[in-house]
Amino acid sequence: MEGETFSGLGNGNGTLQVDSKVLQTFQRNFVQVQDILDQNRLLIKEINQNHESRIPDNLTRNVGLIRELNSNIRRVVDLYADLSHSFIKSMEVSSEGDSSGAHKRNRVG
Repeated sequence: MEGETFSGLGNGNGTLQVDSKVLQTFQRNFVQVQDILDQNRLLIKEINQNHESRIPDNLTRNVGLIRELNSNIRRVVDLYADLSHSFIKSMEVSSEGDSSGAHKRNRVG
């Protein structure tokens, strides 16, 4: 499967060829992000329950839970940054592979 390309992803000018390795990287990162977000949902639920209980030990435990939540958020940001970098890199490689220039898009900014 490595090295295969897939077409059919529209870019407004036809189809975009995407390497299967790139797609696997995107899928793996999105699965990691979803797992972290699911864990965060559970952390937030526990933090809220501890806060509502007003039990001193539970409130103390929240300090560690909030630190873990913040760490998870940083990991999600890093994964999205990696995804963005990989996507940009794959688009640059795709553009370089287009010798006719017909599918290149100039960014207006």
